[in-house]
This record gives sequence, C-alpha cells and structure tokens, in this order.
Amino acid sequence: MRMLLAIVFLFFASLPAHAVNPDEVLADPALEARARALSAQLRCMVCQNQSIDDSNADLARDLRLLVRQRLKDGDTDQQVLDYLVSRYGEFVLLKPRLSEHTLLLWGMPVFLVVVGGVIILIQLSKRRQTASVAALSDEEQEKLDAILKK
Repeated sequence: MRMLLAIVFLFFASLPAHAVNPDEVLADPALEARARALSAQLRCMVCQNQSIDDSNADLARDLRLLVRQRLKDGDTDQQVLDYLVSRYGEFVLLKPRLSEHTLLLWGMPVFLVVVGGVIILIQLSKRRQTASVAALSDEEQEKLDAILKK
C-alpha cells in the first residue's frame, strides 16, 4: 500500500503546478485558453525560469491579469506579446525572437559547434602526422642504442 501511495505521489509531483488563481480565470473559455497559451510563453521577471502561468510571485499575477485584460479589450495574441516586450524587453519571452538584438544569442551555439569541430579536426590531423613519422633506419637505431647505453 505504501509503495502504491509513493508511486501516486511521484506521479502528481511531476505535473506542473499552475499558479492561476480562480479569480483570474476568464468567463469565456476561448479567451482563457488564449490567455493560458500566452502566459506559458512569458517569463516571470522574479522567478526568471518559470512562466507567469507557473509562478506565484505578485508580479507574475499582475502580468497574468494584464494579459487577460488586454485580451478582453480585443488585442490579438501578437499585440499582447508586442506590448509586453515593449514594456519589459525581449527578456520577458521564454523563447526570444530572432532579431538583430538576439542574433548573438541564437548564433553563438552554432558558432561554438563549428569552432569545436574545427579544433577537433586540427587535433586529429596533428595526431595523424605524428603517427605517420617514419621508423628509424638501422643506422639511427644503432646510434640511439649507443646513446642509451651510456
């Protein structure tokens, strides 16, 4: 029985905990679904690695309410995101957009993979060169043996 209880607990512990309070939920299910989708894309500025949908911070609650209010006012999803980015910067997005401001952020992983590949190829090339050194001739081997005997 304890084992079953532990398994059930572990199952429910792995599910995401949404911090949306019942008083925040919109009456229109379509608007609420849009609000949830937008909230999942927005970073909590306090917690930073959580969406505002998952955060219990006061600022996250304010952002959830702002998103819902803008949706009720007739804004499109893109208008809501643009408004929040203009107010808080690209950092508010959990997945930053590709723009001239974020080009370094998006390009750096590719650059590092290419540089790493070049370094690996250079190292392999050097290893092949050192492995392909010709064996000592009989005369050179005799000289080496004579030096080692001294």
